[in-house]
Amino acid sequence: MHIDFNPNSEPAAEINFNQFLQVDMRIGEIIEVEDFPEARNPSYKLKINFGSGVGVKKSCAQITVHYSKEDLLGKKIIAVVNFPPRQIGKFMSEVLVMGFSDENNDIVLFNLDKEVPNGARLH
Repeated sequence: MHIDFNPNSEPAAEINFNQFLQVDMRIGEIIEVEDFPEARNPSYKLKINFGSGVGVKKSCAQITVHYSKEDLLGKKIIAVVNFPPRQIGKFMSEVLVMGFSDENNDIVLFNLDKEVPNGARLH
């Protein structure tokens, strides 16, 4: 399956509401950021606190263009928490951090306009 991230592309195939509910997207707070020099593309290794229900999970993210390690520490992000873990080099990524591609295909994270607790689910 090819996914087109171009903002001018057609919408993805229609899904039903139950299919949407199967994708568990939650708010987490980045509590640790490390460089990931072994990655093919510039990336960070992240530890993210999703609260008591999900706990602390690891991920790697190609977000080095717009964010320094200092920018990310304490930042709230959204991630898919129910994909199977994925081996990326010697690192096991447990969640998928979500973002949007800018005009150069570099990832931009979103900002909340109100505070929500870690582990809050998107709906």
